[in-house]
Amino acid sequence: MTSTTAELEALLMQRSLTDTQLLAAAEAAADFRILPNATVLKIGGQSVIDRGRAAVYPLVDEIVAARKEHKLLIGTGAGTRARHLYSIAAGLNLPAGLLSQLGGSVADQNAAMLGQLLAKHGISAVDGAGLSSVPLFLAEVNAVVFGGMPPYKLWMRPAAEGVIPPYRTDAGCFLVAEQFGCKAMIYVKDENGLYTGNPKTSKNATFIPRISVDEMKAKGLQDSILEFPVLDLLKNARHVREVQVINGLVPGNLTRALAGEHVGTIITAR
Repeated sequence: MTSTTAELEALLMQRSLTDTQLLAAAEAAADFRILPNATVLKIGGQSVIDRGRAAVYPLVDEIVAARKEHKLLIGTGAGTRARHLYSIAAGLNLPAGLLSQLGGSVADQNAAMLGQLLAKHGISAVDGAGLSSVPLFLAEVNAVVFGGMPPYKLWMRPAAEGVIPPYRTDAGCFLVAEQFGCKAMIYVKDENGLYTGNPKTSKNATFIPRISVDEMKAKGLQDSILEFPVLDLLKNARHVREVQVINGLVPGNLTRALAGEHVGTIITAR
């Protein structure tokens, strides 16, 4: 390890940051897992929060019960209100960075609402620089809420086509899980998991319990349950090598998934 560190330092002082030898030395350096015992939950905006009390209250009860045994980082999606904002902003020919800011504001609103529902249990919502205090919240109450949109704002990388921000709340929550070195990433949505088609519109859609990123792309399913960039992020991840997609509208699914049961669909890096 000492020789690797010394080699990396020497290369950093002498080479371009895209030098292949430097990149190989950086790859060989071990990553420190900041929160290896924590799980990130992504609560869907359109699929869960937009449904209101009937969908959210049972999930809140499950979260409160689960945090007795699990450390939870709870990210929120943006949902229907963000789609409405995207429609207006795109019609005004605004760039992806502006749409990213608008989408982030809605995800933060959902985090604030979910945080208020959990407040009496000591679970708070944080944003921006407040993410640095996440370890303290987890040590004290085992849970914290955050808006799932990554904070790229004006620096959002434009999509190949159109102006809809490609990195949205699915990607933002995954990045939190990966960068903190968490043990699991669970997406809480309104479908049982991944299907061969849209189960809302296709009667012949078949459920897929487990699949790899490459298999999803080969079958043309890369944008059917998660944002497309999440698959590439997963494929290149060091710590979070699989994600789980569950139906949060089914009571007990979240509890079972946190316990390690194969609920819904598991998508693997390989």
